[in-house]
Amino acid sequence: MAPPASLYRPRPGGLGARVTSPRLSRFHGNRRSGRWERDGPRPPNPRDPPGLAMFTDLAAPGADVQSLWRSARSARCEAKSCQTGRISTAEAATQSHTGRDAAVQTEQGKDFLQDFQQQVQVDYTGLLSFLQRVEDTVIKELNKNWESRAFDGFEVKWADQNETVLCLHTLSFPWAQRDKLQVTGVSWNATGSVIACSYGRLDDGDWRGERSYVCTWNLDRRGLNPQDPDVVLVTPSSAMCLAFHPSQPSLIAGGLFNGELVVWDTSRTGDPVIWRTGMTDDTHTDPIYQVHWLPDPKHNHHSQLLTVSTDGKILVWREERNGQLVLADGFAVVAQQIPRSARLKKLAWAEGAVGVTSLSFSPFDPHVFVVGVEGGYSLRCSTAAQTPALPAWGSSVPLRAPVEFAFSPHAGPVYSVSCSPFHRNLFLSCGTDGQVHLHSMLQPQPLLAVQVSQKYLFCVRWSPVRPLVFAAASGEGELLLFDLARSTQQPTVSLKQALSHCPVYCLEFNSKQTQLLAAGDAAGTVKVWQLSSDFTEQGPREMNHLEQLASESTD
Repeated sequence: MAPPASLYRPRPGGLGARVTSPRLSRFHGNRRSGRWERDGPRPPNPRDPPGLAMFTDLAAPGADVQSLWRSARSARCEAKSCQTGRISTAEAATQSHTGRDAAVQTEQGKDFLQDFQQQVQVDYTGLLSFLQRVEDTVIKELNKNWESRAFDGFEVKWADQNETVLCLHTLSFPWAQRDKLQVTGVSWNATGSVIACSYGRLDDGDWRGERSYVCTWNLDRRGLNPQDPDVVLVTPSSAMCLAFHPSQPSLIAGGLFNGELVVWDTSRTGDPVIWRTGMTDDTHTDPIYQVHWLPDPKHNHHSQLLTVSTDGKILVWREERNGQLVLADGFAVVAQQIPRSARLKKLAWAEGAVGVTSLSFSPFDPHVFVVGVEGGYSLRCSTAAQTPALPAWGSSVPLRAPVEFAFSPHAGPVYSVSCSPFHRNLFLSCGTDGQVHLHSMLQPQPLLAVQVSQKYLFCVRWSPVRPLVFAAASGEGELLLFDLARSTQQPTVSLKQALSHCPVYCLEFNSKQTQLLAAGDAAGTVKVWQLSSDFTEQGPREMNHLEQLASESTD
């Protein structure tokens, strides 16, 4: 809208010309006389000399006024500029120049010291005689204490004592539960603060392209939501197992139902898949039931991955720059190469391989590992074996036969094995017969055979901090904690994992935060349990007890 005509009027002289009213007079400065003068004719002044006309010239004397501002500014030596004058500063110490110490106790007088010395009289002759008499006894006891192993492995725990086993978290993913998926594996990351689980099916899986998930939760987050995972990874087939990298907290390896191995980096904002085997001639033809990280002997900063499957193959994979995992080494468990004393009665096919369901490496010898197979046996194997597997396998790398020794079997397939982190010869196994076997690698018969459940046992794990403690996952929906120092036949604590009697498929101790234990079940939930101090603090003679168990013979 245009402004009113009364506000903007055209000015003569163009843009910016000044308009002056003829009826108004204006003062202006006269530069020559240094005075202010009025524009236009000056009105008559009564004090003007008579006889002068209105337009007669008149010279009047000027008046000078001395400037005080200039003299004051000159006295301060100020320069004509836009900055302020110089600011003077001075430093002052905050401490005193001298120091003096003051004691808080009174001083003892000389008289008091003299009286004290007179009262204390030492019989040096008697003291020397006493020390000579007890010298042999004291030295003998000191030597006994030096050789004693009563406090081996004992550590003082300054943290609060937990009296009971508590359930801290119940984690689940609604989408996986909607699809009726089961928790097939759990794993803690290298820091012990993140738990991951794989979703799939162990009861009625098939070869269909069924989408599945791998989920992670950071338990240290302040805003933890048990039903909202921090990371959700989608898999093209059921995820049957997984394992965090032992030192890099963001790397997860997962084995799929279709035989493929995938590695994810959860720290990546884009595509988290960094390596995968793809579907090649070297890929497993059966589901992968366990994955394990191995150090690369040729590259110190790289890792290799080992996978086991019911196709009988144990494969070692190495990473390539193009994002592919290629076969680096491999083994095959073949019935013909198992010792005759433990020859399997039931084979999948006449010349067939023996399906491998689980694996555990010895913490004391990197070449020794134990596998559980579908035929019910636990087999001691070695990565240093050089015997080729027969018949020849159609893979890019020649496969070797790793089996060295077979142990007495379970009444059904072995689902889990676990080597002791405290003794080089002990390991546990469990299977469909509901029994847990404690084995020594030096003899075929088990040292202990404990009937735990009337249904399947799906997983067994040694405690990373207690030599005599282990846990087992039951098909009756229970998590069983054993302390062999208390009983060798009965569980010390039985925990109900779920309200219904759905099986518990997997469990894992936290090696960093040793009071935590995670277990996953067929209902799609993961429970994080806080163990009591009885299961996390090692007793003074516990290693001696373990040695006694390992030295027992059943011959």
